[in-house]
Amino acid sequence: MWQGDKLWIHYSKDIIAADMQDAILLKSFLRHNSIFRLYAQHLEIIDLQRYKVYKDAKKVRSQLSERASVPFVFIVGKN
Repeated sequence: MWQGDKLWIHYSKDIIAADMQDAILLKSFLRHNSIFRLYAQHLEIIDLQRYKVYKDAKKVRSQLSERASVPFVFIVGKN
């Protein structure tokens, strides 16, 4: 197939990109996001500074991005 500067190609697993390097980047990014979402469902965050336990997956994802490096905030697996 002809590959020009403004031509998009449909790669496997519904990835549309301009070239192979972009397709690989998008595939790895989508894989990372899906793993992160699944992983966050099995975690809970214990925040000793605010005396709270976050169990909802949406709140866990937001707390992981905001407060993971703050002291006395613990990431614990649900077992």
